[in-house]
Amino acid sequence: MSGENLVSAYVDDAERDAEASVRPKRLAEFIAQDRVRDQLDLLLQGAMRRGSPPDHILLSGPPGLGKTSLANIVAAELGAGIRVTSGPAIERSGDLAAILTSLAEGDVLFIDEIHRIAKPAEELLYSAMEDFRVDVVVGKGPGATAIPLDVEPFTLVGATTRSGLLTGPMRDRFGFVAHLDFYAPADLETLLHRSARILGVPITADGAAEIAGRSRGTPRIANRLLRRVRDYAEVRAEGVVTLETARAALTVYDVDALGLDRLDRAVLTALVDSFRGGPVGLSTLAVAVGEQPDTVEEVCEPFLVRAGLLARTPRGRVATEAAWRHLGRNPPNGTFGADTSSGPDLFSVQTDQP
Repeated sequence: MSGENLVSAYVDDAERDAEASVRPKRLAEFIAQDRVRDQLDLLLQGAMRRGSPPDHILLSGPPGLGKTSLANIVAAELGAGIRVTSGPAIERSGDLAAILTSLAEGDVLFIDEIHRIAKPAEELLYSAMEDFRVDVVVGKGPGATAIPLDVEPFTLVGATTRSGLLTGPMRDRFGFVAHLDFYAPADLETLLHRSARILGVPITADGAAEIAGRSRGTPRIANRLLRRVRDYAEVRAEGVVTLETARAALTVYDVDALGLDRLDRAVLTALVDSFRGGPVGLSTLAVAVGEQPDTVEEVCEPFLVRAGLLARTPRGRVATEAAWRHLGRNPPNGTFGADTSSGPDLFSVQTDQP
């Protein structure tokens, strides 16, 4: 597995089984996100005391923070069944109607990436969420007939990485909206110790801290790095994940101390060495590193911006002073983010628009 895959917050089909083994099964096992966990506990406890399904739940936040885990936990806490699908998989309203009419009373319907659901299906979902009823249209043209079908009371749990793309009517129909934040290193250390116990991996405190510091604040990445460090420890060390073992393993997989992979460093190196720190347009930067513009924008930039290594300005991408220092270079005067404003104007570089 390449470094780019190791620090990606997205999951592929081959990884789902490995990920499922360390997922928390109950709310009490869910680490961090204390505010969301407490609010969700109140919502579920109140619904169970009333004997009715809880309000529909919307979970938003970057990938890899536990939205799918929370959806499964909601079903487990309610003692209900769960049906899992995704927005891109629901292309027609009929697809959604078939799912809704197959739900039993009190079931949980989890729709991942709900902002990508097709418009006809979204409109059908409105009446299902509010009135537990769907209208199935039979036929075409003037002879088309709408047949109302009752749906058993259910709870919809929607997950989205881009809540801004949700329509207003869709967002308004969720009774509980929660945003998941990136994890603190201490929380990731706790999570890694739990995952190591489940996987049967001996791990030291400093080994867990080293992996946590390179995990970009994301549990999915932390667990993935733990599995790769475990492989290294079993093959080339004594089977224990220590500080030295973690560092050696992550060096092999090209993940540096900040959690940057090869592509992240290539972007920063191109900015610093080829464009004097920028600004430079997205398309030009993508050509310089041999990647597609959307890969640079969606895969690399979010973490680089959050880590303070890259800035997005109206004129293009700029390497900050921290980026120069991370690459072992001395930033020139006038570098973006530097204390001094004297020296050459880096923003005089002619670039294409971002």
